[in-house]
Amino acid sequence: MILMLAALAAQTAPAGPPAPAADRYQHCTALLADDAVAAEREATRWAAQDGKAPASRCLGLALVKQARFAPAAAAFEAAAKADAVADPLAAAEASAQAGNAWLAAGDPAKARVALDAALAAKRLTGLQLGEAHLDRARALVAAQQLAAARVDLDEALKTAGEDPLAWLLSATLARRAQDLPRAKTDIAEALRLAADAPQVHLEAGNIAAASGDETGARKAWTDTVALAPNSPEAQSATRALAQFGPAAVPKAPEGR
Repeated sequence: MILMLAALAAQTAPAGPPAPAADRYQHCTALLADDAVAAEREATRWAAQDGKAPASRCLGLALVKQARFAPAAAAFEAAAKADAVADPLAAAEASAQAGNAWLAAGDPAKARVALDAALAAKRLTGLQLGEAHLDRARALVAAQQLAAARVDLDEALKTAGEDPLAWLLSATLARRAQDLPRAKTDIAEALRLAADAPQVHLEAGNIAAASGDETGARKAWTDTVALAPNSPEAQSATRALAQFGPAAVPKAPEGR
């Protein structure tokens, strides 16, 4: 209610000098917690007043919160363009955000372009650098450029090694390359970091099956179904278990 009243007051207050960009950005992003649509309106209004990169960044975040990923990516790209000269680090961060949003929008080609720009700037460090490499690896896998994806994944694991998705994708890529020892090592790390993730257990079963380990495959796929009975991963695991005979296919627990 307080935020709503503040928004109404801002619409009816007499025109005056704009708030400092940092303060307005903080206000805009604060709206995200409770009302992404209000944040979108604020960011759009600010952009019309020449809010430049900060307004576009807030708009991108508001659109991501609403799962409107393609327009969010475009907003982040606008922020990157606006910051290209004045703040190269912020521009690189915005390009990385654009790449991530394009992946969520199902457009890996555009994601690759944005992530190439983010990484070419050589400004990202630490976790941000690792996540950008991870996202570019995902885009490369979608383009069937598996060797290039492996290079990015290995870079991602250096600085984003606490992200189970990095280990999951690395394990999957190793399995597809028939490097089963690497696949087993990497999926074990993914399981350590995300023991309750059905997609990790599904891939663990795939790797066990590829290794000729029927017992391990049965267990991993059964765990997948138990963790998320109504998920797409559970459906895949159930189909995979069917190769071992009807008795191997578990029934989903009631009430889940």
